[in-house]
Amino acid sequence: MSKVLLLNGSAHQHGCTATALDEMIKTFHEEGIETELIQVGTAAVRGCIGCGKCSEAGQCVFDDLVNKVAQKLQAADGLVIGSPVYYGSPNGTLLSFLDRLFYSTPFTKHMKVGAAVVSCRRGGNTASFDVLNKYFTISGMPVASSTYWNQVHGFTAEDVKKDLEGLQTMRNLARNMGFMMKAFADAREKYGYPRVENDYFTSFPDGK
Repeated sequence: MSKVLLLNGSAHQHGCTATALDEMIKTFHEEGIETELIQVGTAAVRGCIGCGKCSEAGQCVFDDLVNKVAQKLQAADGLVIGSPVYYGSPNGTLLSFLDRLFYSTPFTKHMKVGAAVVSCRRGGNTASFDVLNKYFTISGMPVASSTYWNQVHGFTAEDVKKDLEGLQTMRNLARNMGFMMKAFADAREKYGYPRVENDYFTSFPDGK
């Protein structure tokens, strides 16, 4: 059975972002996909300090929620990152969490399906959506899409429940993710995953 890990980057556990993720969870279950929701937005998470110790230890030196979630991400077939819009960008706590999660984990995320979900009252959704998708595209993770950008609108959870198109977008996104995960699992058995090259690292240390 495929499994999806969902991260709620909102500080409000039952707010707008949670309402969007709950709609996806219901659809995932209808599709026979296992889910686990983790509340990130309420956690005390510091940012990465660039110490590089994770390359030696295999995990972040700050042993908090990041390392706990890392183990769950390794076992998951897909990852959904949900965030509200704060000043035209995702929640800062979530971004600190994601920087450390993606940087410190030594395991490959290649071909795990990723999807970003954002919520806002009016504006800033597409800019936040773009920020979150970059975590997937730098990690070889195929990005799932829907019938519109993966966003809902509202100031409260009750508002989001009235955003019928937004909720429809969440359901279609979950179905597309489910299909991709199942298809990739079948393809892996039949063809194997694409070869990944890691021979070059261009940094121009000599200044030329």
